[in-house]
Amino acid sequence: MSRILRAIRASVRCVRCVRGVTVIEFAIVAPVLMLLLMGLFDIAHNVYVKSQLNGLVQKAARDSTLQDQSTLAGQTALDNTVINQVKALAPGAQVLAKRRFYRNYDDATAKVPEPWGDTNRDLRCNANESFTDTNGNGVWDADGADGGSSSTTPGGGAQDRTIYTVTVTYPRLFPLWRFIGATSQATLIATTILANQPYADQSSYAPNPQPGRCP
Repeated sequence: MSRILRAIRASVRCVRCVRGVTVIEFAIVAPVLMLLLMGLFDIAHNVYVKSQLNGLVQKAARDSTLQDQSTLAGQTALDNTVINQVKALAPGAQVLAKRRFYRNYDDATAKVPEPWGDTNRDLRCNANESFTDTNGNGVWDADGADGGSSSTTPGGGAQDRTIYTVTVTYPRLFPLWRFIGATSQATLIATTILANQPYADQSSYAPNPQPGRCP
């Protein structure tokens, strides 16, 4: 009888030991599991914001093809719409919108610099080197585009191919970046290109390329 009692007591002690081991195992696994969950949530949030941002930029680019969106006031209103919707998804986000426009899709794809005499062979237009101002904005453009220097056509003229880029920077949801050597800010970029409607001539370009001097 005494042997049976001793065996029962030993079994009870063993159960208690197993329970203690379970608690220890959970204490070890729980932090790792929490880090994995935070990483998944952070990635999922980035993917969601990126998807929404692409949709917003596509819609904004379609709206910017309308002639009344070629004015500075129209473009500002359009940018504000994108900014407000992005901040609804990512509070505290910083949103930067940029436009570059070209005469045609080939130029927009190639991004060839405006011709210049690279006398010092540094691949930059400087040191008073001469260049050909093909878009008539008065400065040398390394990508061959015009950034909308004219107050009347800040987003490009009619029939132009406009590249619309929105850069969003916002604080990450979780502090996982501290453990993986990343930054505390997430940066997303969305870009689209569309043709402006042909309501008028491409008056933003000079009728003939003009010579200029590099700074």
